[in-house]
Amino acid sequence: MHIIDGKKIAQEIKDECRAAVARLAVRGISPCLAVVIVGDDAASHIYVKNKKKVCEYVGIGSLSHELPADTSEEALLALIDTLNKDETVTGILVQLPLPAHIDEGKIIEAVCPAKDVDCFHPENVGKLSLGRPGFLPGTPAGVIELLKRSQIEMAGKECVIIGRSNIVGKPMAQLMLRENATVTLTHTKTVDLALVCRRADILIVAAGRPRMVTAEYVKPGAIVIDVGIHRDAAGKICGDVDFAAVAPFCTAISPVPGGVGPMTIAMLMKNCVRDSGH
Repeated sequence: MHIIDGKKIAQEIKDECRAAVARLAVRGISPCLAVVIVGDDAASHIYVKNKKKVCEYVGIGSLSHELPADTSEEALLALIDTLNKDETVTGILVQLPLPAHIDEGKIIEAVCPAKDVDCFHPENVGKLSLGRPGFLPGTPAGVIELLKRSQIEMAGKECVIIGRSNIVGKPMAQLMLRENATVTLTHTKTVDLALVCRRADILIVAAGRPRMVTAEYVKPGAIVIDVGIHRDAAGKICGDVDFAAVAPFCTAISPVPGGVGPMTIAMLMKNCVRDSGH
């Protein structure tokens, strides 16, 4: 059983981005990511801090706009408009979730598609769906890289995804189809979920429920990728998969922490570099 090392693979990608940024510098191109965060969500602030650190390592400029929770929708739209027009800013990322009084859809659509490094804008989602070149959403693209760099063949394989969110489940299905996998997208209304999951050669879990996936969900020899991250009652970090129960049945499995998590920021850096003409 192979434990997929997301930290190691993410480091490889960051190093590749660093080399790409150095090549861009020779041509006088300097990528710059603007991160906007509204309010004081602790997890969001930690994530933003990590993004700044990785930008620094890769050599990408970073701007941080940390706004109070009572910032109006109008003020946020005005800031995005300014960043859209700023030619020194090559990528814009608005940290979600936003406070309840702000319409997330409206904010996502306000970001210029050419700077939408999170790949949330409907135009970029459409390009993804049509298989056209463009940004790829960080977490699903990170899962693809984990599989590819672990020499796991996807073509012709039966892939089951648990979760149908716009951020992971749906784009994950699109990317697995691009790799010629046969894809089943499951969710809370799926009948006999464990039975469906047992068909999977590759099981990707983005259910949002701690340790939901137990051994009964997994076909012996399957590859299991855990996208979830939670803190259990004891304060220990865990995923959507009951790792101890499931790992003995797998050919390969991604752990939490240290699996998909580090990949998301690494793939964001890849988008920032791609955005700058790399």
